[in-house]
Amino acid sequence: MAADAIDLALRIVIVDPVPGVALALQQGKTGSAALIAPSSVSADAAAFDFTVVAAAKPGPSPRLLGPFVQGPPDKRFVYVCIGVYAGDATSPWSRRAKIPLTGLTWPLIEALKAGGPPRSPHRRPRPRRQPGLRQPCPAAARMAGGVAVGSED
Repeated sequence: MAADAIDLALRIVIVDPVPGVALALQQGKTGSAALIAPSSVSADAAAFDFTVVAAAKPGPSPRLLGPFVQGPPDKRFVYVCIGVYAGDATSPWSRRAKIPLTGLTWPLIEALKAGGPPRSPHRRPRPRRQPGLRQPCPAAARMAGGVAVGSED
């Protein structure tokens, strides 16, 4: 187990975002949340930079805390808001993607502090639910050098 608590800078990269569909990171609980715009956007990716606190607790995983962290202690995640949820009232899309934080263990955090694990080149295709219609669901989010798959809310 690591120190009592450390600030951990994270980056979520939404691969191949749908053009023209608003994305935002949810800061705070639903109902009183702030929407944080991506820190960088291109045709290939949208990135969100944020910080969580990794606090010591028994076991291999830290207790993750902070205004971006959602969910019960053993199933922490962050929300990436899409379309209406991201503040675009005219969007035909209205959803949130849960980006799990459960893969953040003390060994991974220690590796990140020491220079980080190699970045994964793996990309997952965006799921297609309706033929010919691009779904603005972040199919893959690269985080902490690995790939965390988002699920819709």
